[in-house]
Amino acid sequence: MKRERHSAILALIEKEEIPTQEVLRQRMAEQGFDVTQATLSRDIRELKLTKVHRGSSHRTCYAPPAPAEPAGGSFWHTAALRTDFSGNIAVIHCQTGTAQAVAASLDALHHEHVVGTIAGDDTIFVLLRTEKQARQFAENFAKYRETGGV
Repeated sequence: MKRERHSAILALIEKEEIPTQEVLRQRMAEQGFDVTQATLSRDIRELKLTKVHRGSSHRTCYAPPAPAEPAGGSFWHTAALRTDFSGNIAVIHCQTGTAQAVAASLDALHHEHVVGTIAGDDTIFVLLRTEKQARQFAENFAKYRETGGV
């Protein structure tokens, strides 16, 4: 049941701007999941959801977590320079000579929305399943890079 609930939460935040736990609880109820605020709060923590600015109103809404960096490494913060996206492809611009290492670390994460990566010397193309996922991936990666994972 928990796995199905987590999948439903992730699907909802991918499709819609969900600004609060109450809105998320209501949308979950509409899909047949009667969850308490405490359970929903625990699910949000377990899924490591973040809040990002989305939409024309730039209000904060739930989003999947930023990509996690492999333990012991902080090179994403220094290797990656900027991100962008076009269609369902996220692009990561890196320091010269670091793109393949960053791409390999991304591949090792087995991110559910990432179909695959292609790395050159200083650029990575990350193929995602949808345009929305590419946008969110680029935004989350940029946030992670800017904060150093904090």
